Order: sequence, then C-alpha cells, then structure tokens
Amino acid sequence: MKFFVTVLSITTLSLGLQAQQVYITKGKIEFEKTVNTYKVLEENFAGSDNTIWADAFKKNMAKTGASYFDLYFNGDKSLYRPGREVIVSQRPPDWVNGQATDNIVFNDMATQTGIALKHVYENAFLVQDSLKTLNWKISNDTRTIAGLECRKATTVIMDSVFVVAFFSEQVLCTSGPEGFTGLPGMILGIAIPRLHTTWYATKLELVEVKDADIAAPKKGKAINNAQLQQQLKSLMKNWGRNANRNIWQIMI
Repeated sequence: MKFFVTVLSITTLSLGLQAQQVYITKGKIEFEKTVNTYKVLEENFAGSDNTIWADAFKKNMAKTGASYFDLYFNGDKSLYRPGREVIVSQRPPDWVNGQATDNIVFNDMATQTGIALKHVYENAFLVQDSLKTLNWKISNDTRTIAGLECRKATTVIMDSVFVVAFFSEQVLCTSGPEGFTGLPGMILGIAIPRLHTTWYATKLELVEVKDADIAAPKKGKAINNAQLQQQLKSLMKNWGRNANRNIWQIMI
C-alpha cells in the first residue's frame, strides 16, 4: 500500500506541473522569413511572351529563399532586427525580395507607438507612428510553433491583403515580426499569400534582455506611415502591376 501511495503521489505531482501554464515575459525569438521565388517570378513575368524569361531565371534559383531575423522582447517592448547570415544563394534576390528587407522595428505596446528603420533604395526612413490597429479575427484552430501551442488569427491590411497569423498566449508581450501586433500574445507565425512570404519562429530562447537589446533605431529621415505610403505611390506610379506588391512589402 505504501508503494502505491508513493507512486500515486508522484504521478499526481507530475500531472499538476504539466497542467501549470508557464508565462514568458522576456527572451529572444528567431524568425525565418521565406519567399517563394518561383511564384514571384511568375507574377513579374506574367504573360505568354515573358514565360521564357521566368523559366530561364528558375533554372538558376532555388524555389524558396530564406533570411533570418531576431526579435528581443522584455515586458511591453520589443525590437525586431536582422539575424544570422545565410549563404547568398539561399537568399531571394533583392528584386524578388523587395525593398526594406533589413528592417529594424521597435514596438512599445504600453504607449502604442512604434519606430522602424527602413531602407528603400538609397533612402533610410525612420518611420515613427502609432502601432497599426488591425481588425484581427481569432479562431479555435491551433498549431505548434517553436514548441509553443499557437492560435490562429486573420486580418486584412492595406484594404485587400489577407494575413494569417499564429500567436501564443504563453508569451505575454503582444508583439510580432515586422509591424504586426495587437493579438493577446506573441505572434510566432505570419503568412501573406499575396506576397508569397511567411515568417515563422524557429526557436525561443529564455535569455536576459538588456535595454540595449531593445533600443529603438535613431538614424534616418523622420516620417510617418501615411507620408511614406504617399511617397511610395508617387515613386511607383508608373510601375504597373508590380507597384502594389512593392508598396505592400515596404509598408508591412
């Protein structure tokens, strides 16, 4: 009987620990950004006359290209910035990946403000504005990302661009990759079908986060989101069907 009670007690304790919800307030998340280069090529060279060019480029490119970013967070603040380097051949070419691909994004959820450094051609813009208000719709669908169970949410940005997100309520900071925020937990996955691009967390590290790790960028031409979008529309007014996709890539 004593043996049975001991085993039962240990089993009960183990189940109790598993049932406890562990909340994370600070750490570092690595995101892998993946672009389907073939899909982008097909859009850029749409039309029967250009198919031969798309096929020629495909022979010298990987179907997908990846780049990595790190997101440091502590409490209500986060900083998203370029992470580890990858072999050049594994990255999408700049003309496929678009502009502003090395963004540094600071978010302060307490004040609902953000500061982002974005390089667009020869210009460095310091975009300072309120955090974007997104109309998220949360579902009961789940998936596991970086070892954490995440719930699915969807929204539409820039009037017509559909976005799928996955967030974990175990990570209390309500930030995410690029400028995506506003869900009740950290966003660990983003998919934007019209850009053929995804961002998924590969790992979460419970590291000490110093003030310097989440310091906002300071250099660049000060501008807000509306002003940046207006400049981009003027710059790309003669770009035809590719104008919108380039603007979307920069504005996210």
